Amino acid sequence: MTTSTPLPTSTPAGPPAPANEQSQGLICPNCAGVVPVAEGVRVVQCPYCNLHSLVQGERGVRRWQVARRIGRTEAEAAARGFFSGMRKARDLARTARIDELVLVYLPFWRVEATVAGWLFGRVRKDKDSTKPDEHYVFESMEWNDAAVDVAEFGVHRIVVARDDLHPFDSQALHAEAMVFEPSESRTEAQEEARRYFIQRSRNAAGQVKTTYENIQLLRPDFALVYFPVWLIRYSYRNRTYQVVVDGAHGEVMYGKAPGNILYRAMALVAGLAVGNLVLVNGTILAAMASSDDDSLGLLLLPIALGIGMILYGYRQFRYGEEVEDKPRQFQKLQGGGNQIPFGEMFSSFEDLPQMMRTGMTVLEDLEEMSRQGRFPGKS
Repeated sequence: MTTSTPLPTSTPAGPPAPANEQSQGLICPNCAGVVPVAEGVRVVQCPYCNLHSLVQGERGVRRWQVARRIGRTEAEAAARGFFSGMRKARDLARTARIDELVLVYLPFWRVEATVAGWLFGRVRKDKDSTKPDEHYVFESMEWNDAAVDVAEFGVHRIVVARDDLHPFDSQALHAEAMVFEPSESRTEAQEEARRYFIQRSRNAAGQVKTTYENIQLLRPDFALVYFPVWLIRYSYRNRTYQVVVDGAHGEVMYGKAPGNILYRAMALVAGLAVGNLVLVNGTILAAMASSDDDSLGLLLLPIALGIGMILYGYRQFRYGEEVEDKPRQFQKLQGGGNQIPFGEMFSSFEDLPQMMRTGMTVLEDLEEMSRQGRFPGKS
């Protein structure tokens, strides 16, 4: 794919040219207007002063920017809306103090391509047999991922449409906000996008066994997108937390808040009570209802559900001192997402005896507080 790198820019005097899928903005040396440059074109004409220019420079990564539509007031309102919720401290919305509200532009690698190819293999026919299958792939796919370390921001991906992309204007962005430059590898980003496209094609085929595949990326478009986000830092009881708000649409992309002690205690007690009920009574009922053919599956189901409920309640209590909101649409397209890693699950199983003792202690404390007229989390 042929691309061109924008020349050094200055603030345009004329109105900006409309963005489209085949152009990126360069600056006219005569009138400083934005000149659209079609892919692969070496000579362009300014739409404002009709000056012809020769496009020069190294072939690099096409750069876009997304316009900011959310102002400071709307961003603060979105952050204050994040303060509510039963998992968070009951007095958070009343006592939290916003200390800093900063607009930044974060860079994201973006790859768009038409994925085409064939997969030959076998799919499930019934419970015990398979049948031959050939799956044809021809689909436009898009992938994006942060081009900087986002451990502090908690945002790995953005929701952006082609119509949201505008020619990159470095000077205007730096004048408006703090702009981060990419630090992650371009090569690794391209390879990760390719793996995602191939895995998505395999998942669509749904084959239990693939004997041959030939998947190609047609007309891949690799670009760098600068996306506006509001970083909001607030304090609560001498601790500092952060909320990240989408500067284009106003959604909360990531947020951290203090947890609600009452919710944590009730989640632990409810998880232990319901989990043990399902684990014991469910297993007895499954054993009574099972036949020789499906006895193992019926017996494992209540055991898995019961242990899962116990683990959920325990994790809410143990790790609920701070709450993190991570909407799925802003997390990486690959990986385990919000699933519990195997190692972490095994460590939770090892904590089962301690978990049971903790639950009984919390239950006794709640009963004692109820008799004395006290209630956890009550201000």
